[in-house]
Amino acid sequence: MKNTMKKTLAISASLALLLAACGKGEESGANGSDAKLSVVTTFYPMYEFSKKVAGDLADVVALIPAGTEPHDWEPSAQDMAKIKDADVFVYNGIVEGWVDAALTSAPNDKRVVVRASEGLTTLEGTAEEAHEHEHGEDEHKEDEHKEEDQAAGEHAEDPHVWLDPGLAQREVAAIEAAFEQADPANKEAYKKNADAYIAELKALDEAFQAGLKDIKTKQFVTQHAAFGYLAHAYGLEQVPIAGLSPEQEPSPGKMAEIVEFAKAHQVKTIFFETLVDPQVARTVADEIGAKTDVLNPLEGLTDEEKKDGLDYIGIMKKNLEALVKALNAE
Repeated sequence: MKNTMKKTLAISASLALLLAACGKGEESGANGSDAKLSVVTTFYPMYEFSKKVAGDLADVVALIPAGTEPHDWEPSAQDMAKIKDADVFVYNGIVEGWVDAALTSAPNDKRVVVRASEGLTTLEGTAEEAHEHEHGEDEHKEDEHKEEDQAAGEHAEDPHVWLDPGLAQREVAAIEAAFEQADPANKEAYKKNADAYIAELKALDEAFQAGLKDIKTKQFVTQHAAFGYLAHAYGLEQVPIAGLSPEQEPSPGKMAEIVEFAKAHQVKTIFFETLVDPQVARTVADEIGAKTDVLNPLEGLTDEEKKDGLDYIGIMKKNLEALVKALNAE
């Protein structure tokens, strides 16, 4: 991830402030007989999954605030204190480029660290793959695009595994195993909670399978290449305007290609997400006379979503409704 060295230096500086200003006794968290497990997570999906497994047996916090885009977030000295004192630290992997430096700078031999995506088969995400496949570009042009993508750093692992309900189940299981390791006395309770939530995720998966079974078209256009795993799970094809990073600005040539694709395939909806400026999606939609709609990558809840009581499953159901509507549009 970009600015890795800069982030490492910032984290080291934060730790220096942390050690000078604060500390925590050994009696806290799972080390104390009466204290709850202290669980620190990175961003919303990891927080939600951890809360469901923990129930009332742990204090679970998310480092990245609601409404904050997580790709380039960095921990403060206060965040480093939480990481250092955690009994369990839960992160997805790939998206949180600062984690390795933070864990090294805030050592804790008793802390259980779980990379929830560990062992999952990840996808390589680029801004060009799906669109080039649909256009059937010749080999020379494909090579040119690959060189451009590599120069821009866009060939990278796609972190958005949580958007496939099947892979989300495996992340929940990994979190459960970490909780049991940190707090074996409550192993049965964690398993019961995890099993119950995994059953909900299985029902969500079945709803996606049923809802997307007989759609009229399988291609959908998104502003940000966040939905590769969801598309792969249900036989769809994501056509992203930009790459894995929401900050990436598409070139004029790329915008022209997307407009051409959307016209050729009679795309009726251009999707954007909640935490990113939707102007690019609106520009394409205006050019082709299409609508825009939200497809939520669940990287963080907005204040409005929290106020409405929405959670991972609730928002995923809204994503399903939006996809079914767009892919069946006349």
